Amino acid sequence: MTDPGTLMKRAAIASVAVSAFLVAIKAAAYFASHSVALLASMADSALDLFASGLNMLAIRQSLTPADAEHRFGHGKAEPLAGLAQGAFIAASALFISLQAVQHIWTPEPIENSIPALIVMCISIISTFFLVMYQRRVVSRTGSLAVDADSGHYASDLLTNLGVIVALVLVTWLGWTLADPLIALVVAGVLGWTAFGVGRRSLDQLMDRELSDEDRARIKTIAQSHPAVVNAHDLKTREAGLSVFIQLHLALRPDMTLAEAHVVSEAVESAIREAYPNAEIIIHQDPAS
Repeated sequence: MTDPGTLMKRAAIASVAVSAFLVAIKAAAYFASHSVALLASMADSALDLFASGLNMLAIRQSLTPADAEHRFGHGKAEPLAGLAQGAFIAASALFISLQAVQHIWTPEPIENSIPALIVMCISIISTFFLVMYQRRVVSRTGSLAVDADSGHYASDLLTNLGVIVALVLVTWLGWTLADPLIALVVAGVLGWTAFGVGRRSLDQLMDRELSDEDRARIKTIAQSHPAVVNAHDLKTREAGLSVFIQLHLALRPDMTLAEAHVVSEAVESAIREAYPNAEIIIHQDPAS
């Protein structure tokens, strides 16, 4: 089975390749049609290319093993890249909004709509297969960076559909305002995507606890050992692919140090079976 790190690297390379291809074909279509909705989609793809390149570097860094200067590893490179992606997506949304407002006041006709429609159909197909691949990688690795990348490419599907609707409405029905209005809708979707990506990245950077479900699961695993009276003072956080878990085990006061060590090892193994990438620290307390 392919290891998670290799899957993440492949997903990052695929993302860069697809975004570079989309920028090229959308740029050609925009200069031929002058559609502001298509401009919005092209700008989004250009930022995708930059963000995906940054993402690829961050993934490579996050997979670097822990060293003497970074004892907890380099996992926070992933949420840092996610935060940068959120900022770029937000900037893209602002740029598109400004362009759309300008075209509402001074509408421009769309030319060569058929080639533009063909380009957008190609873009939708390419993006769809990329998102499906990224989702599969996320399901197997839990990578925040790949998940963030997948999130804004999924929003690109809506962006591309909006461009197609705008081209059809303007070309065949003469609704000139449809082009900038749909561009504004696309900008709103991008803004919401940026918010989601930024929030998830900040959660990791600020060492937010794992979900209540995960915390309850860890406690249940720890307390399932017959020698454990209870588990308490649980602390958790995430950094890239790594999960960090600290907890205290209350054990019988008359237990020897060797016996307590054996119990802790057993509990640690059980938790690691559920969380393979976990770094676990266990402290033993005498139950009273």
